[in-house]
Amino acid sequence: MAGRGNPHAKMKYEELVKNGINSALRRDMNDSRLTFVTITKVELTDDYANAKVWWDTFDSSKRGEISEAIDAVKGRIRTLLASRLEVRHTPELLFIYDSQYEDEQRIDKILKGERGDNEE
Repeated sequence: MAGRGNPHAKMKYEELVKNGINSALRRDMNDSRLTFVTITKVELTDDYANAKVWWDTFDSSKRGEISEAIDAVKGRIRTLLASRLEVRHTPELLFIYDSQYEDEQRIDKILKGERGDNEE
């Protein structure tokens, strides 16, 4: 793939992969567990062979079910990406739950607890 040494090209391709996966989840997957899944970030290795794909959902209580659903369709998602992005080699996809929002909420609670909750 051209531009492998160019960080801007890599960021652009990561965004294309992210948008492609989000699109596939919305339009092409029939599993209702995937309805509220959002891809938050994609990080490609330098050789573009592997991609870490972070995902989040509105209902964190169903995280296990959603993770199973993602595992069941990740091959199909990769195939759809290959055809839509029109590339010869599509990266292997490793899906990772993005706990950033939950982490922020936990930190916020801790900080409020240290202040004494009187500052609202």
